[in-house]
Amino acid sequence: MRVVVGISGGVDSSVAAYLLKKAGHDVIGLFMINWDEEDGQCTAMDDYEDVKRVCDKIGIPYYSVNYAKEYYDRVFTYFLEEYKNGRTPNPDVLCNREIKFGPFLEKARSLGADMIATGHYAKSFTKDGLTYLCKAKDLTKDQSYFLNQLSQDQLSSVIFPLADIEKKEVREIAKKLGLSTAEKKDSTGICFIGERNFRKFLKQYLPARSGEIRTLDDKVVGKHDGLMYYTIGQRHGLNLGGTHNGNGERWFVVKKDLKNNVLYVNQGECEELFSNGLIATDMNWIPKKPIEREFECLAKFRYRQPDQEVKVTILEDKKIKVDFKKKQRAIAEGQFVVLYSSDGVCLGGGIIDEKY
Repeated sequence: MRVVVGISGGVDSSVAAYLLKKAGHDVIGLFMINWDEEDGQCTAMDDYEDVKRVCDKIGIPYYSVNYAKEYYDRVFTYFLEEYKNGRTPNPDVLCNREIKFGPFLEKARSLGADMIATGHYAKSFTKDGLTYLCKAKDLTKDQSYFLNQLSQDQLSSVIFPLADIEKKEVREIAKKLGLSTAEKKDSTGICFIGERNFRKFLKQYLPARSGEIRTLDDKVVGKHDGLMYYTIGQRHGLNLGGTHNGNGERWFVVKKDLKNNVLYVNQGECEELFSNGLIATDMNWIPKKPIEREFECLAKFRYRQPDQEVKVTILEDKKIKVDFKKKQRAIAEGQFVVLYSSDGVCLGGGIIDEKY
């Protein structure tokens, strides 16, 4: 079977490619350039050098493809629009749906691929003609959260070689093979920002408008640099440590008033930081929409969060109401809520549109 693997220059995709070759598949490595950078901050060229070294070591051919325009049009413009509207988007989820399993899949098929593969920590299986997504063996690295928007066509076309392998073992395999990526640090944060200052980066694309920071009883306690720089529950970067008449506790971002350009904060945890539920839109069901209008399941509202017990009510095909069994802290509009069954099968996900 011919498998085109998305190889990024990291240890996970490197080992995924090796495991596929070891299993006897005809493997091709495909490296994606998703961001064009003029100031030299992007690591794409360094990553591609690692791709070359890994593919040569494994003994597979490799190619590079440039999807910078597609990424800008389908992911980055959405990212900017969400921040402009005071929300907190998750571009990695969209990148998977729109790029890694979009143009990439089309390119792989043009290379004669029977399947594609990635270095994601996730599992999939097929039953009665439908493809299901579920959590990987290594729950500390599970990335099914980021794959919640994939379609049946996309899911049925992918292999996850790291489904039943723990991260520690992945690094051990890479070391034994002498791969250049064996000790490479995992990438974190938003891919196109990397190690740069987030505010400085965002300012290049969106005009920052400073305004007042107020307490919930409307006392002005400082100035913010622009609402787009803050997220609900944030406690760093507020520069309010020396505010007089305080109670000595940390300050937290509680809400944003976009219309009046006001950032509301509170010293210490408060009721306003917690929600009873949310409304989500753009719901993508995996493998298909449930028959029941109401059901109980587990959910995550951010990556790496422990599963939370919820009750889901389907309002429309792509709109749901999620009631929390326990109040949840710092729910951020623009992020994704991802639903799971008790045995780790991903039921789908949608964009958090509002909370209550």
